[in-house]
Amino acid sequence: MEAKRWTIEIDITEEGDQTSARAVLFSRDEKHLIGVGQSRRNPTDPMVHVIGDEIAVARALADLASKLLTTASGDVAQATGAREPVHLSLI
Repeated sequence: MEAKRWTIEIDITEEGDQTSARAVLFSRDEKHLIGVGQSRRNPTDPMVHVIGDEIAVARALADLASKLLTTASGDVAQATGAREPVHLSLI
């Protein structure tokens, strides 16, 4: 069995109460997809940087997952000769 490795690189930036994350998926065919996510701290909440990071990264990964499913849907349609993209869900 051939082992495959895809890599996700995540960059997180903070500016004031706003945290942004960018998740880049590198696959075996050199293509990559990018997901982005953001979080914003409520000014009345305590400053806990890791929480903003977690939320922004989770949203970036969810965005990336959605884009990957859209890509797979188009690939399935092309491989099967379907006229429209097929519907795929996360579950």
